Amino acid sequence: MKKIIYSISIAAMTLLVGCSEDFTDTENLLEKSLSNYYARPQDIKEAMGGVYNALYTAGPHSDEAIAANLLSDMMFGGGGPDDRSAKNVDSFQDPEEDTYKDLWVQTYNGIYRCNMILEKVPDADYSTHFLTEVEEVEFINQTLAEAYFMRGFFYFRAAKFFGGIPVINQTDAPKDAPRASMTDTYAQIASDFKMAIDLFPSTSFSATPTERYGHADKWVAEAYMARAYLYYTGYMTNIEGQAASELPLPEGGSISKSQVIAYLDDCINNSGYGLVGDFRNLWPYSYVNESAGDTVLPWAETEGLSWAGQDGLSPTFGTGNDEFMFVQRYSTTNWDWGQQYNNRMPLFFGIRDNTELLPFGQGWGWGSVNPTLWNQWDDADPRKKGSILQLGVAEQGTDAWQADKGDHETGLVNKKYITLKHEDPEGEDGVKGMFYFLYDMNNGDPLQLWAAQDYVYLRFADVLLMHSEISETATGLNAVRGRAGLTSVGYSLEVLKEERLHEFAFEGLRWFDLVRWGDVESAFGNQVNVRNSGVDATYSVEYRPETKGLVPIPESEIRLSNGVYEQNPGW
Repeated sequence: MKKIIYSISIAAMTLLVGCSEDFTDTENLLEKSLSNYYARPQDIKEAMGGVYNALYTAGPHSDEAIAANLLSDMMFGGGGPDDRSAKNVDSFQDPEEDTYKDLWVQTYNGIYRCNMILEKVPDADYSTHFLTEVEEVEFINQTLAEAYFMRGFFYFRAAKFFGGIPVINQTDAPKDAPRASMTDTYAQIASDFKMAIDLFPSTSFSATPTERYGHADKWVAEAYMARAYLYYTGYMTNIEGQAASELPLPEGGSISKSQVIAYLDDCINNSGYGLVGDFRNLWPYSYVNESAGDTVLPWAETEGLSWAGQDGLSPTFGTGNDEFMFVQRYSTTNWDWGQQYNNRMPLFFGIRDNTELLPFGQGWGWGSVNPTLWNQWDDADPRKKGSILQLGVAEQGTDAWQADKGDHETGLVNKKYITLKHEDPEGEDGVKGMFYFLYDMNNGDPLQLWAAQDYVYLRFADVLLMHSEISETATGLNAVRGRAGLTSVGYSLEVLKEERLHEFAFEGLRWFDLVRWGDVESAFGNQVNVRNSGVDATYSVEYRPETKGLVPIPESEIRLSNGVYEQNPGW
């Protein structure tokens, strides 16, 4: 069975009601409160579930993966004539007040929950729950490390979209703190990641318990320090015009380029993470034939694909995956819990109004793929067909595709995050989503609630490519190219940029790469042929440099701040 996603409601129910398998247990869980809730390891486990719960956002444009992909040059808005919000994001317009409100709100929900753990755990006594003092200290350090990392993660996720944001590191701090500068915001991010790196144990991924899959660890913190370094130094240099070569720290000092390289060296050499043998086996389409018990995707059969799975080295389904380092877990859900606990990328970016494309399900048609990406990509690179689905092609199972169902149609959609479906192998349930059969899903409308594919924030391939970019060496670059069957090359930034484009297409990284490299303005403006609901048209996106690669602060939050927050430039 599929794992249970992190849900604050589970922790809250335990806090308020509680129960025990031992009917003689007289502990009064009804009297638990914030003053004593953090006294047991079980409390901490539940509280940490609340931290991870803040990753989930109700509004689709507050979903990092959806927003970042629509902002990039790889996808168009798409959808139907009424899907104005997707088109607005794609074209750098925002006539609505609160397009990204949930991202802002959940950022500070997550930060508050991290702050609570960081305040409560150091003062608690957990000695009665462990056999030795060493075990108690290890538990405390692990907990603090994870809370520091997640707080830095929430700050970083928001800062990439909004720029400098309020830094609120105490639960009793004023909630109307002004926005910090970009430099002060990234100083806090670097400080949190550094604390996490110093406190996390150096446990190899292969020795990590299965139940901790999806949680951050030391190696994830080291990789995110590199991401923050690249984004901050790139943004300040190329967008703000202020040359930066180090990542600042709050009380003076900084994280240098050599320190970041050392962190990545440590991750590469000691983490236990690696590259899955075939890039295409990272994605669920490589399992659909096995799930169906029939060849419903001829291309995957011809290529001999076999899914690595999404539950670490010992997945319920798949051969084992040591490449996914940090993911957002998705699972079964229903309308009462909220649609956000189901991965909405396959739904929103799915093929619009086509129900007969076994093994591909339908969706809303957002995010049609820019044909420029397809046309410039070498056919010899297996990642091309491993990332982009051609519509109207028999070997891809899409020969029955009916065009002219929406806007910005190009005949191309992303293949990494797409709804998969097939007949019930048992002959009972008819055609339903692959994850419906894998995880016995039986809640709500299957079209909208059956996408239990995890979203990948970080893969080991990114560690290798970040190492090459920062060190200006080709070793990591060629390891990634070699996995794709491509020849080795010498290092250059241009080669690195193309490699990142092809390796991480539709994974939410491209937009932020364009911004930090200073390439965002030149990436847009080309005229592309599309079909808009049956009509031939051309489409072009004009980036607005006055926005400085940022999205607008929610207007409702500006009003709540009584004018303390200033809106981002260009909005």
